[in-house]
Amino acid sequence: MSATEPRPRIGVVTISDRASRGEYEDQSGPAIHAALQDYLATDCEFEVRVIPDERAGIGAALRELATSGCCLICTTGGTGPAVRDVTPEAIRDVCHKELPGFGEQMRAASLAVGVPTAILSRQTAAILDSALVVTLPGKPASIRVCLDAVFPAIPYCIDLIGGPRLEGDPEVVQVFRPKGK
Repeated sequence: MSATEPRPRIGVVTISDRASRGEYEDQSGPAIHAALQDYLATDCEFEVRVIPDERAGIGAALRELATSGCCLICTTGGTGPAVRDVTPEAIRDVCHKELPGFGEQMRAASLAVGVPTAILSRQTAAILDSALVVTLPGKPASIRVCLDAVFPAIPYCIDLIGGPRLEGDPEVVQVFRPKGK
């Protein structure tokens, strides 16, 4: 990337009624930010949002981040079976192509580390314009487990949808791209 090219943009959206009201400090969004900074060798700009569990508001935040040029948007929260958990529904409202393999892999990784309630998760990923949206759990400790499982595929997925090239730090993560890509 030359000095004149803008840095790739990444959105981090915490979906939590209580955190959005300031009742507790968001720890999940910062956990996503920290994990991505560890994985990425590419210098990126981060856009952070903390919003309530409201389907229309989630969709609006995702659209705004995609429109502003984010190539990757990671959400945290709202993927369980509780009444207020509506993140997957909001994803389906605004995204045009779902990638269920991400959710399958994240649930498998959580089960492998002894989290039997991983089967309750409705995590997924989808494409919104030229952004990849990945839904992550609301529990900060689970974020790294899930991102470890799927991050190797994220940069190539962003390549395929016309986004900027993201390079991983080979000391931390092995990004997969087919030979010659």
